[in-house]
Amino acid sequence: MAVVLFLTGCIANGGTTAPTSSPAISVQDAPASNAPLETTQASTKIPVYWIGRSKDNVYLYREFRDISGDENPVTTALRIMMAEKPLDHDFFTPWQEPGSLATSISGKNVITVDISRDAFNSNLDAGMAQRAVQQLVYTATAAASSSGLINSGQQIQVVILVDGHTDFMAFGQVKLGQPMARDASMVAPLWIIDPQEDTTLPAGAVKFNGRSTDSSKPVNWQILQDNGGNRTSLLTGQVKSTGEPGQFGVFTFSATLKPGRYELRVTQVDSSGQADESTLDTRLFNVN
Repeated sequence: MAVVLFLTGCIANGGTTAPTSSPAISVQDAPASNAPLETTQASTKIPVYWIGRSKDNVYLYREFRDISGDENPVTTALRIMMAEKPLDHDFFTPWQEPGSLATSISGKNVITVDISRDAFNSNLDAGMAQRAVQQLVYTATAAASSSGLINSGQQIQVVILVDGHTDFMAFGQVKLGQPMARDASMVAPLWIIDPQEDTTLPAGAVKFNGRSTDSSKPVNWQILQDNGGNRTSLLTGQVKSTGEPGQFGVFTFSATLKPGRYELRVTQVDSSGQADESTLDTRLFNVN
């Protein structure tokens, strides 16, 4: 039996001004990928994907947001993605608040998203339009998987309808209506999971964790102290990710910190032992 979830209407617009161009990529017939899904978790938070720049590249990054009300998690996550701002000021969304939004999930692990055309009121080039569509695909599948609505061990696809119809050209660039899977090339090679942007943590041993697309590559980390906008390096280190070589993995480390404001910076280490600045992710947080 299909599980059907519906919601119409969205909250007040909190959208950000987003860059409209990006590095060129192939935008049609994106391959089905082995980008892993989020695992089921008992939590009051929901995963939402945003777009962010890392040097000359543009990737998808994930945040966890609070769930409010009794709305279904897929619709809730997509509504946040389209109508709210990301916590991290380095991220953005090109989507606009839609007048209507509904989702359904079939017994064959196909998520159908039906949105109104006003969600596409941004002028994007082909590369950024494809990233925006994948932002929706990643968010919908993440929300469904983390909430246990779909079987994360199977291939999951998303069909995007616009006002109930197929063949709409998203942002004038990407044809919708056919099943789409996650494209692994779109996701950031490295990102910080905890702490989230502007989180306040107790002084003492602070635990950090993140995710890497390639667990064979070590991760360099650096903690800087923020003194009124002037940041000085405080601690540095290197950590390995768990997981099979060449596959997605997670990394964890701890540092003892006094009260203050800090920035965490992480980068993958390339085969020559140098930090790959194109994989840089940063996070500002407070300790008191």
